[in-house]
Amino acid sequence: MPASTFSDARAKRTTSRTPPAESPDDAEQLRAGIQSVEVGFALLDALAQATGALMLRDLAAAAGMSAAKAHRYLVSFQRMGLVLQDPVSTRYDLGPAALRLGLASLSRIDAVKLARDRIATLLAETGHTLAIAVWGNQGPTMVHWMEAPQTVPVTLRLGDVMPLLTSATGRCFAAFMGNEGRDAQRIGPMMREELARLKKLPRNGLPLEDVPQSIQEVQALLEETRHRGLGRVVHSLLPGVGGFCAPVFDAQGRLALGLVVLGSVATLDTRWDSLPAQSVLRCARQLSADLGHNPVT
Repeated sequence: MPASTFSDARAKRTTSRTPPAESPDDAEQLRAGIQSVEVGFALLDALAQATGALMLRDLAAAAGMSAAKAHRYLVSFQRMGLVLQDPVSTRYDLGPAALRLGLASLSRIDAVKLARDRIATLLAETGHTLAIAVWGNQGPTMVHWMEAPQTVPVTLRLGDVMPLLTSATGRCFAAFMGNEGRDAQRIGPMMREELARLKKLPRNGLPLEDVPQSIQEVQALLEETRHRGLGRVVHSLLPGVGGFCAPVFDAQGRLALGLVVLGSVATLDTRWDSLPAQSVLRCARQLSADLGHNPVT
């Protein structure tokens, strides 16, 4: 075979193995996605947001489409197991495939890691020191800390266990942990022991209105915490320090962690409707949603 012919054949084989270049139209289509998938997802999202199974007309209305259009999508979703239809009531609900996807996603979520990823943004928004606390063997425990620049340092460390009655973190956990489980059942005795110690301590000029002095005051404090949606302290943990702690719940409604913002009362606005309070509360609610929590309204 002549050398030129051999070279031409080799070039042809090489060219045949080279994937075709992506055209601008192909790239645009990849970026655009599949619109029908996005439209159909509205039905699944509507079922996820609903408190129970839905009739076709109600499901279609919730997804913003006609009943005929919704039905076409639902037929395919039923074949894939994403949706089930009750043969008696004819109502639609999420199917076993949707459950498998949800459980797989939840099993891979690390609540603390998810919260840590939000801390930097929240720090920029509030301008104050932030922390993450979880329930440990001895009580609410600080596991992550990010100090804001140009703020008065707070003498707390990672691994510190927070008191239940005189810290925003402790009040948050005491109010929202519920009554189930061994740890939740420990809260009552722990609060009574702490209350007994508080009665013996000198006040050192701290305002008594933020430090409970009786079981009745403890119950009123926890009720206000539940009503406000987060715990708060002013002066009671450390002189001149205030803070808030918002609860983050998992898919089972259990308290996964507390998101804390704190700082000097000279710069931290300690009103319930302040920017730091509402920012940490909003972030905690979004984290709860990301963990699969669906509060009953």
